[in-house]
Amino acid sequence: MIDETHGTGLASWVESADGDTDFPIQNLPLGVFRRRDAGEPWRVGMAIGHEILDLAEAAHSGLLDGAASRAGSRCASPSLNALMALDPVHWSALRVQASRLLRADTPEGERARRLRASILAPQAEAELALPAAVGDYTDFYASLSHATLVGSFFRPDHPLLPNYKWIPIGYHGRSSSLVPSGTPVRRPTGQVSPDGATPRVQPTARLDYEAEVGFLVGTGNALGEPVPIAQAGHLLFGVCLLNDWSARDIQAWEYQPLGPFLSKSFATTLSPWVVTMDALAPFRVPAASRGADDPAPLPYLTDPADHSSGGVDARVEVWLRTARMRADDQPAVRLSSSSLAAMYWTPAQLVAHQTSNGCNLRPGDLLGSGTISGEARDARGCLLELTRRGSEPLMLPNGEMRSFLEDWDEVILRGHCERDGFARIGLGACSGIVLPASRT
Repeated sequence: MIDETHGTGLASWVESADGDTDFPIQNLPLGVFRRRDAGEPWRVGMAIGHEILDLAEAAHSGLLDGAASRAGSRCASPSLNALMALDPVHWSALRVQASRLLRADTPEGERARRLRASILAPQAEAELALPAAVGDYTDFYASLSHATLVGSFFRPDHPLLPNYKWIPIGYHGRSSSLVPSGTPVRRPTGQVSPDGATPRVQPTARLDYEAEVGFLVGTGNALGEPVPIAQAGHLLFGVCLLNDWSARDIQAWEYQPLGPFLSKSFATTLSPWVVTMDALAPFRVPAASRGADDPAPLPYLTDPADHSSGGVDARVEVWLRTARMRADDQPAVRLSSSSLAAMYWTPAQLVAHQTSNGCNLRPGDLLGSGTISGEARDARGCLLELTRRGSEPLMLPNGEMRSFLEDWDEVILRGHCERDGFARIGLGACSGIVLPASRT
């Protein structure tokens, strides 16, 4: 719900929070950090401008009380999982009290300001880890534009399979190869079969990115107990950016009949800051409209409230910086910009469907949206779409061409939410540089 933490008139005593930043006081995303080279343990922090509020230290200093204090006590931890496991009332209480601590015009803020040196850490001096210990990772396929265009490459007459508009399609990913933003990604080697010939083992020649958003599960559900659609959204703690790197030539050979395997499991990059569902309240929108001939969702996927405000209006951009750009001190170039609001299935529908058979979700589980794409060319969220399987290479501003990623290319995802009458908030960045394949 929209509350005092979303007010556009809020000002913080943390000076950088009132400037050009993804993390104004209306955002307050959560992550895991430690001061670089200080020999400190990992702990949970909250981004505010260019700083990090040390929530464990704030709780220890007596700056939090009640439910917020109980939440703060879970922040002396190397992951968000212990905090996620609490009832959502604790998450909201922590956000409200942290907002008051960081405001310039509250008694709580004046008290916190006096402890600035002990409770704030500059982001520039911090290391950031994966925000959660992810037990299970599901990657969905929730963008109709992406599914239709990719399907047309392989089935021109019937791009979508018959089940697509009835059921949220997903597959079980590999949580062990989730890596934090900034981690280099090595080009994978695998079986490829050009034109259906005898396969050979080689480094992928069609390395790609996928621009996605990850939804992190909070409280979860018990095994054997489906979550009704009206309650499903309450299980979600927040969102982060997700790049599900893909080896398209390996994928084309292996994906039938069971789907992606080694073409996906070599690396998936997550951004470090989790923007909470509370922070996203002003940016909730109706579920994406369906075509006149599309079937209505089945009853277990239907809820009036979810239909009216189950979508999230977040924009995800893809930026590319090649080795030559870095050598010439040139900035990254934006390749695409697409909206999460266009997802065919809402986040709550993803949760309701995954739990409908009694599957148990646990704190820290990750649900990927799948590639976020739109109909316009500059809204396509992967190179497979942008270059039409490599047949239409991209011309970069410096004259370089790209059909797929080359060694030493850096891919950066950025995201933000904006709406008239509310402060713009960002999702931060999710980046990785491609390393050459290992020598064997």
